Amino acid sequence: MDAKRFADNRFLLKDTIRQQVDFSQTGQAQHRPAPPMQQDCAPSLYRISLPDGQAALTRLAVMPVATAIALRESVRSYSDAPLSLEELSGLLWAVQGVRRVAGPTTALRTVPSAGARHSFETYLALSRVAGLPAGIYRYLPFGHELVQIKTSSDVALKASEACLRQGCVARAAVSFFWTTVPARMEWRYDLAAHKVIALDAGHVGQNLYLAAEAMGMGVCAIAGYDEEKGDALVGVDGEEEFTIYIATVGKKKKIG
Repeated sequence: MDAKRFADNRFLLKDTIRQQVDFSQTGQAQHRPAPPMQQDCAPSLYRISLPDGQAALTRLAVMPVATAIALRESVRSYSDAPLSLEELSGLLWAVQGVRRVAGPTTALRTVPSAGARHSFETYLALSRVAGLPAGIYRYLPFGHELVQIKTSSDVALKASEACLRQGCVARAAVSFFWTTVPARMEWRYDLAAHKVIALDAGHVGQNLYLAAEAMGMGVCAIAGYDEEKGDALVGVDGEEEFTIYIATVGKKKKIG
């Protein structure tokens, strides 16, 4: 075993980096403008208003949270049934919904984030959602809207290719592609930003699992993917914004 090689990578899991950061020199401490809380979106792109996400999750949940926690597991096989727009709205609200804008640099959401910095953007490789053509979409949490990036009848196969040809991606009704914009977190935490970005991804993934389970859907989180293909699929530059986490969602197959 190459101890040094592992040690270099384990460094990300530790918090000793904070001892090396001069927090008086961060962008926040120096009063430099914070990166926007949401990436810009071309006004020409088609937008879809979503039903109230909290109301959707409340109405469609078929079990209490304790039951969802007990039953939660990764599901890789899905039925051909589409998701409704209301179901999708409930999932999106659960993973990145905005509860309250507390100021020009702070928004409180449905998931925790270090310093309320929320470095993620949510893209969807959407195959089966009633009323929406297959393609790539992006969630705009501050307006609770979807924006249609591009239509693509074979988006599920393209998403599967980006995920090392994993079959559950090709069969999913929707695959969530979360990207990170590191500068949002670096503005406050400098080199200590990157560990907490990874921690935040776990919060988002667990909320998706629990919301989907409560509504009778299955999820499979994915950490193994082709970075370049994932970034190209959702249309990000791979440097200032890049894919960090993926999860598939679909209706569970009925047994019997």
